[in-house]
Amino acid sequence: MLLADFILHVDRYLENFVASYGNWVYALLFLIIFVETGLVVMPFLPGDSLLFVVGAMCGVGLMSYPLAVGLLIAAAVAGNQSNYTIGHYFGPRVFQWEHSRFFNKRAFEQAHAFYEKYGGITIVAARFMPFLRTFAPFVAGVARMTRRKFTFFDVAGGVLWVGSIVSAGYFFGSIPWVKANLEKIIWGMILIPGLIVLFGAWKARRKAAVT
Repeated sequence: MLLADFILHVDRYLENFVASYGNWVYALLFLIIFVETGLVVMPFLPGDSLLFVVGAMCGVGLMSYPLAVGLLIAAAVAGNQSNYTIGHYFGPRVFQWEHSRFFNKRAFEQAHAFYEKYGGITIVAARFMPFLRTFAPFVAGVARMTRRKFTFFDVAGGVLWVGSIVSAGYFFGSIPWVKANLEKIIWGMILIPGLIVLFGAWKARRKAAVT
């Protein structure tokens, strides 16, 4: 319940943290974004809503916009690199036995081919999808997506994700209507991308069943 309350009222928690600890808020934000994108077991931490609120706080002078954007981009890129490395290192060790119940060589080869062909857009698009942004870099590592290619799209996606959402909060977060409906906006940022993912998965499953 505490985590859910933090996600839905992240603005209040951050304001209280800034009031109590000042610039240590940057370290906290770096840690949250790094853990959410860097550890495959932590997909439920706030991402989009946190970035929006950070932008809003920058807009009213409680935080530095350039510093926040720079640190959060670094956290997002480093997190994805960590997640990719975990998948790259542990994936083959988990699935190394070709005749084990956990290994499907054909599926592995298909995943590798998919990430080599479409992995770039997947990594960038997943940045804006809760849960997917945590799993996409891990799967890219397991599927042996080329590190150089992954890094290029990791940086591009990190810059686009952090820059766009923090900027949206910076320019629109102080609007009275936005402030009054912030909880609803946070719910929308969580639910709408999630529904899009579920709909896409349902369509793909239905198409596979027909074929």
